[in-house]
Amino acid sequence: MGLAIIFAFLVLFMLGTPVVYAILLPAIVYVIAEGLPLGLLAQRVTYALDSFPLVAVPIFIFVGNLMNLAGVTERIFRFADALVGRIPGGLAQVNIFSSLIFSGMSGAALADVGGLGRIEIEAMRKRGFSAPYSAAVTAASAVVGPIFPPSIPLIVYGSVTSVSIIQLLIAGIVPALICIVLLMITAAVIAILRNMPRAERWPTLRELFDAFLPALPALLAPILMISGMMAGMFTPTEAAAVTAGYVLLISGLIYRELTWSHLWNATLQTARATSAILIIVAAASLFGWILAVEQIPQDFARFILQFASDPIVLLLIANLIFFIAGMFLDSTTATLLVVPVIAPPLVLAGIDPVHLGIIVIFNLMLGLLTPPMGLSLFLVSQIAQISLRQLLRALLPFYIPLLLTLGIITFADDLVLWLPRMLR
Repeated sequence: MGLAIIFAFLVLFMLGTPVVYAILLPAIVYVIAEGLPLGLLAQRVTYALDSFPLVAVPIFIFVGNLMNLAGVTERIFRFADALVGRIPGGLAQVNIFSSLIFSGMSGAALADVGGLGRIEIEAMRKRGFSAPYSAAVTAASAVVGPIFPPSIPLIVYGSVTSVSIIQLLIAGIVPALICIVLLMITAAVIAILRNMPRAERWPTLRELFDAFLPALPALLAPILMISGMMAGMFTPTEAAAVTAGYVLLISGLIYRELTWSHLWNATLQTARATSAILIIVAAASLFGWILAVEQIPQDFARFILQFASDPIVLLLIANLIFFIAGMFLDSTTATLLVVPVIAPPLVLAGIDPVHLGIIVIFNLMLGLLTPPMGLSLFLVSQIAQISLRQLLRALLPFYIPLLLTLGIITFADDLVLWLPRMLR
C-alpha cells in the first residue's frame, strides 16, 4: 500500500493535479481502504501544524513583504551600489551583494526576486546591461536567500527532522558567503570579457557614508537576529518576532514610510503565502505518517545501505536525489515528502544531520533555476519581460559557481559545521 500511494501521487502530479490534491487524495483513499477512522485525518493535520518552530515562517514572510512595501529594499540597493558598484561587473556585483543583505531579513529566494529583483533589473537595464543578463544575475543570486539566516526552508527542514533549527541557521552563514564570493568572481570575469559598464569612479568617503547611513538600521536587523540566536537570547521563532518588531520600528519611526496600507497589504500577502506553505505541510504530514506506518523509510534505508555505506558516496546519492526532486517539486513539498525517507539512512551512516540539511536545501534552491518547475525562472522572466530561453542562455555561466559551491558544501563539511559546533 505504501508503494501504491507513492505511485498514485506521482501519477496525479505528472497529470498536472495541484500538488496538495496529489498528496491528499491517495492519503484519504488509504485511510478509507484500511478502515481507519476519518477523524484520523483531522488529527494528523492538526498535529502537523501544532509546531512552535513553524510560527517563524509567517513572521519572516511578513518581514520580507513589509520591507518591500516600506522602501527598505531601495536603501539597501543604494548602499550596495555605492560600496561595490565600481568593481568589474558594476551593477551585477551590486545585485549579488544586495541579495546577501536582503536575505538576512527575508529568508526566501522568491522574496528576494520579487522584492529586490524589480529594482535591480530596472537599474541594470538603465545602465546598459541586457535584460537577459540582468535577470540571470538576479535569479542566481537569489539562491543565497534560503541559505543565509533566516531561512524558511531550513526552518521547515528542522521541523521535519527534529534537528536544532538554530544550528541549521548558523550553519548556512559560511556556505552563503562562499556562494556570494564565487558569484561575484564570475560576474567580474564576465564583465571583463564582455567589457560591461561599471561605476565611473569609487565613491568618496562622504558619498559612501551618505549611502550607508540610511541603510544602517536595515543592516542591523540580521546582525541583531544572528547574534541573539548565537548568544542564546532567543529561539529562531522568537528571533523572527524580534526581527518583525524591529522592521516595524525602523519603517515607522526612522524611515517614516510605513502606512496602514503597507501593513494591510503586507498582511494579506503573508496570509496568502503562509496558507500555501502550511496547507502543503499539513497534507505532507499525513502522507509521511502513512509512509512511516508502511515502513517505507526503513525499507529504503536497507535498500540504499546495501549498495553503499561510505558517507561520501551516500552524499553524492543524496545530491542527485534532491537535485532531481528540486526540478519537479517546490522546496517545502520536497522537504516534507523526500527528507523523511532519505535522511534516516544517511544519518545512520554517520552523516551529520546539520550538514545534510544545508546540502538538501541548497540542492532544492538550485531546483528553482532548473526546468521544468523552476519557479525563480518563471518569476524573473516575467519581471524582466523576456523568454525562458533567453534567461536560461544568460544563466549558463552562473551554474558554474553554484555547482562549485555545492561541491564545497558537500565535501568540506568542516566549513559548514565549524560555526554550529561553537553552539554545541
